[in-house]
Amino acid sequence: MKKKWAVKRLTVNLTTEEMKKLERYCAFTGRPATDVIRELLRSLEVDNAENSEKETADSAITVGS
Repeated sequence: MKKKWAVKRLTVNLTTEEMKKLERYCAFTGRPATDVIRELLRSLEVDNAENSEKETADSAITVGS
């Protein structure tokens, strides 16, 4: 199976502790940091977050009326 290659490159600034934690996790699992970060991003529940933001915005409009 062919992998899709990234169309965007992302630079992330991490604290020393965050980097150590990522490195320890990668060493423990034997997985590259890129794969770990991609998995974490895929696990984000964006749809729920967007709905919550919309409800909050709608409430603010109602209260202000």
